[in-house]
Amino acid sequence: MLNPTILANIIRQHRKAAGLSQLQLADLAGVGKTVVFNLEKGKETIQLDTLRKILAVLNIKVQLASPIMNQIITHESR
Repeated sequence: MLNPTILANIIRQHRKAAGLSQLQLADLAGVGKTVVFNLEKGKETIQLDTLRKILAVLNIKVQLASPIMNQIITHESR
């Protein structure tokens, strides 16, 4: 599992590299500024859809991995 502190740092560094303020990121993602602030402070609870919006704005891709992932992907592509 990804540590909330590491995720917070990833979000913050990508936001800063993009030259965005917390408010600008929130506006672009369509979420409240408090969400971005809390996420960057390592808050552990966030709705998945909200996180996906923020990651999309920052062009961060998440990849899931597991021992049976190939089987799942193959099954769903049929």
